[in-house]
Amino acid sequence: MDKEAIFETLKKVLIEQFGLDSSVVTPEARLYEDLKLDSIDAVDLIVKLKSVLPKNINPAVFKEVRTLQDVVNAIHTIIQS
Repeated sequence: MDKEAIFETLKKVLIEQFGLDSSVVTPEARLYEDLKLDSIDAVDLIVKLKSVLPKNINPAVFKEVRTLQDVVNAIHTIIQS
């Protein structure tokens, strides 16, 4: 899965699960400030992504992510390893 496909999957989940408008779901969007996700939302997002991605995701990997692109990069790294 390439980074573009990861982003599209992430975008779909954010729109469907969190009711976000597609115009705000961009790679530069900051999770907490722009998308208004809180820590519980972040956990819910990881749980949802586990069901659509081919590898198990360790939540600890996401401690340092701030933007959607950071999430994409972290997931891509996990998939590649």
